[in-house]
Amino acid sequence: MVQKTKSILALTGIVLVLCLISAGCTGTGATEPKKQISIGYVTWDCAIASTNVMKQVFEEAGYDVRPVAVDAGPLFQALSRGDVDFTTTGWLPHTHAHYWEQYGSRIDYVNENIPGAARIGLVVPAYVTIDSIEEMNGVADRFGGRIVGIEPGAGVMARTEQAIEEYGLDYALVASSSAGMAAELRTAISNEQWVAVTGWSPHWKFGRYDLKFLDDPKGAYGGAEDIVTLARQGLAADDPEAYGILSRFEWTGEDIASVMTDIEGGMPEGEAAKKWIDANRDRVDAWLGKA
Repeated sequence: MVQKTKSILALTGIVLVLCLISAGCTGTGATEPKKQISIGYVTWDCAIASTNVMKQVFEEAGYDVRPVAVDAGPLFQALSRGDVDFTTTGWLPHTHAHYWEQYGSRIDYVNENIPGAARIGLVVPAYVTIDSIEEMNGVADRFGGRIVGIEPGAGVMARTEQAIEEYGLDYALVASSSAGMAAELRTAISNEQWVAVTGWSPHWKFGRYDLKFLDDPKGAYGGAEDIVTLARQGLAADDPEAYGILSRFEWTGEDIASVMTDIEGGMPEGEAAKKWIDANRDRVDAWLGKA
């Protein structure tokens, strides 16, 4: 009898322990696993600024955010395959036209987050005495016969190759990086030298230096375009909350330029993004669906 009582007590103790463990796992103190989302981006200044802002916005919404840095072509390919969830810096209809033609049927065009404010082309310091791409061959020696570019896969590089052909320019397009292009521009301006770079707006350089786009009468670079949010197909069904945030995300060229300028001035990327978010709380709340 004593042995049976001990066995019952032991069994009761085990059951109590299991109940306590179960309560600890499912009680109010438990934390739900975070939702996952990935942001694809190219390491351009505008994309770095936009991605860091949206990273913090999604973290505020309870997501574990994974930024994925890739080149432009692989970014569109990754979106079409569903390997990343979204990007905030597609430039359409001109800059990324080639990639959109190739992959767009398998990508969700969410919305224009900066409508009609973007532009690409050849950019020179304002003190350069020509105003059109058509005039470049007459002063090729002043530019050293070169146009300073960025990453080889960028849309503005493809458009510049097209411009060289259409205008018959006797220039070499020198591939570099966004940072390399900015460094060459900075050095040339500090020495009051002529320089032509592949440029785009919005970008911090227009707030830092006195610059101008060269006129493009042949339209090699296209006209004004949108900066758009693109997502993998299926995101709207898989995660309506995330898709809702993306569909409400819209700001201005001045907004993104302010974040870029702070980063270029030495502020850490996350800190620059937080500064903008703190100063624009109402808009961020609207993106999050709180307003």
